[in-house]
Amino acid sequence: MILMQQNSEILDRVSFLAGDRAGLLAAPELPALSPFSQEIISMLEMVSRQLMSSAGARLYPDVTTFAFWIRRASLMEMKQRFARNDGGICTGRGVAFHIAPSNVPVNFAYTLAAGLITGNANIVRVPSREFPQVELIAGAFEQVLSQDKTLRPYVNLVRYGRDDEVNAFFSAMADIRVIWGGDETIASLRKALLPPRAVEITFADRYSLAVIDSESYLSAEDKTAVARDFYNDTLLTDQNACTSPRLVVWLGGEKERAKEEFWRNFHDAAEKKYQLQPIQSVNKLASSFLAAAAFEKCRIETHEDNLLIRVNIPHLGKDIMDLRDNSGFFLEYDCADIMELRGLCDDKRIQTIGYLGSRDMLRPLLSSGIKGVDRVVPIGRTMDFDLFWDGCDLMTSMTRKIVVK
Repeated sequence: MILMQQNSEILDRVSFLAGDRAGLLAAPELPALSPFSQEIISMLEMVSRQLMSSAGARLYPDVTTFAFWIRRASLMEMKQRFARNDGGICTGRGVAFHIAPSNVPVNFAYTLAAGLITGNANIVRVPSREFPQVELIAGAFEQVLSQDKTLRPYVNLVRYGRDDEVNAFFSAMADIRVIWGGDETIASLRKALLPPRAVEITFADRYSLAVIDSESYLSAEDKTAVARDFYNDTLLTDQNACTSPRLVVWLGGEKERAKEEFWRNFHDAAEKKYQLQPIQSVNKLASSFLAAAAFEKCRIETHEDNLLIRVNIPHLGKDIMDLRDNSGFFLEYDCADIMELRGLCDDKRIQTIGYLGSRDMLRPLLSSGIKGVDRVVPIGRTMDFDLFWDGCDLMTSMTRKIVVK
């Protein structure tokens, strides 16, 4: 009775965007499902259709991208990629407790989908900030699951403030804990103990860059499309996503001409879509002055407004990403040899390289034994989620194997 009362008091601090209290408390007793089970694929397909048909969802490219990612054809392609034919039996681990980052609206949906695909019941803490994207996606799940009482307890989307007791309560239920949101969040959540056999997957602070071959850009047929792609990689999330390039590295013999055209097109794209707040302008200006103070011969490029601020730096170092900012703040570096990036990319905090040009230009760097860089994708694809993330195979980490010989 005392335990039930304590549980009730803790859950009184939690609001549900999808799922309910009874389903959440029943989660530890639910059977683990097989990865890519037919019922989960069908449910995600219905959520995808719900979002695709929503006029509100179509206003947000990150929502439609998620809807596209969970459509049946996409899931079946993933199922083929991760097929295991070794005679063993693979299942989910049980309950997955996910802590989504507070500044990336749709991340919670991808980590939930990963938990479902791998056969787990899920408790997902969504961002405390009320993003429209969160409400749209949570609403689609709730609508679909209101018609499926069997799968409903597998999806619990919850919102609560910073609360160590709630974190401890959900951690005690978890067979998997997935922490997004950076070093401080990880340190805070690790105060909450996990059961002895539970596993933890953490996604720490990471930073990304873009490498652009100037000749390849100038020869691109649709330069405005490149600008839109780079906008989606960066300002769609205010540059807060770990995948968003903060540094742009230029290669080739036409750097100045390519930069002038690239940034003009990018500014035009941002001017049409991006809402810059006064505080963001002030922060970016302050960051540019700090960068200028930190680097001799640093150059702040001139622009007609504060929508875009670029700082050209004379050399690279492992600490360069400490000068980062967001909301249209970019460091730039003119590179003569790709191996000049080796010291930077030896930093384990470097996650993604978005590139424009030939992939082969990056191979000497990637083959040099660097300890950073987990993803290399074309510009416009840095936000694309995959079950391999930050060098982690989520399919393996979120399932268990019953060996049958």
